[in-house]
Amino acid sequence: MGKILVVEDEAAIAELIALHLRHEGHQPRIAISGPDAQAALLEQLPDLIVLDWMLPGEPGPTLLARWRTDPRTKSLPVIMLTARAQETDKIKGLDAGADDYLTKPFSPAELMARVRALLRRRAPEALDAPLQAGELKLDPAARRVFSGGRELQLGPTEFKLLRYLMSHPERVHTRAQLLDKVWGDHVFIEERTVDVHVKRLRDALRPAGCDELIETVRGSGYRLAAARVSA
Repeated sequence: MGKILVVEDEAAIAELIALHLRHEGHQPRIAISGPDAQAALLEQLPDLIVLDWMLPGEPGPTLLARWRTDPRTKSLPVIMLTARAQETDKIKGLDAGADDYLTKPFSPAELMARVRALLRRRAPEALDAPLQAGELKLDPAARRVFSGGRELQLGPTEFKLLRYLMSHPERVHTRAQLLDKVWGDHVFIEERTVDVHVKRLRDALRPAGCDELIETVRGSGYRLAAARVSA
C-alpha cells in the first residue's frame, strides 16, 4: 500500500491517524513540524501527505505552497486536516494546493476513505500489480524498474511516466493527456515539460537497450511500442 507522511504536532491525533493507516496496510511516518516534514521529504517521497494547518514554525498552507513550487514535490497528493472550519480557511487551503480538506473533529473512517480515493486517483502505481514489457519489469509497490535482472535508476516523475505508458502499450498519448494522467489535472505546467521527462526516461532506459520502446509519434505525442517488445 502507500507510504503516508502525517504532519501533525498533536501526538494523540498523529498516533490515531497512524494507527488507522497501519490497519489498512499503509506505512505512516509522523512529522511534528515544518522542518521535520521537510527532512522526511528529502529522505523519501511519500505517496500522500496528511497535513495539519497549525504547526510549530510555518503553518501548513505555507509549507504546501512551497512544495507546489518544487518540481520534486509539486504533484504529491495532500489532504489538509485541520480545526480551521471557516469557508475562507478551506478556500485558502485549497488555493495553496491541497487536494482535499477535512476538518477536526474528524471521522477516521472518512479520512481513510479519502486517502484511498486520492491514492487511486493520484498514485495508482502504489496499488497496482507489477508490469512487464519484454525484459522490462516495473514493480509499482517497490518503485523499482529492472531489465534482464539489472535495476535501472529512474527519477520519481520518470517512474510515473513509464508506469503509465506500460499500462497502456501501443496507445498514443498527447502531451496534454500525459500531463493530466502523470502530473495530475491540478498541476499547471507547460507541455514541453513532457518532452524533457521523456528524454530523461529514455536516457535511464538506454543502458539496458530499452530506450527505443518509447516512441515519438510525430504531431501526436508518445507511446510504448509493444511491437518492439515482442520482436
